[in-house]
Amino acid sequence: MESGGKIILKIYEIDDNIQVKVIDQGNGIPKELMNKIGEPFYTTKEKGTGIGLMVCFQIIESHEGTIKVESNYGSGTTFTVTIPSSIR
Repeated sequence: MESGGKIILKIYEIDDNIQVKVIDQGNGIPKELMNKIGEPFYTTKEKGTGIGLMVCFQIIESHEGTIKVESNYGSGTTFTVTIPSSIR
């Protein structure tokens, strides 16, 4: 986040799940790039590899969880990670 904004973490227990929201006040993600989030080797960073978010998605999915991304270009992005609160 280059704009110097804040990062906010919110943690909830919802039914049998734990939900973590990571909210930033950065520039947001343009709509045309949203469907590429988590794709292997996709990056907008000069020295990025494009595997970081892909690995995050795989780890969360292997724990029967989900990652949801919401972004408003110009006002920030929210990643919502939901995982079961107990091992099934």
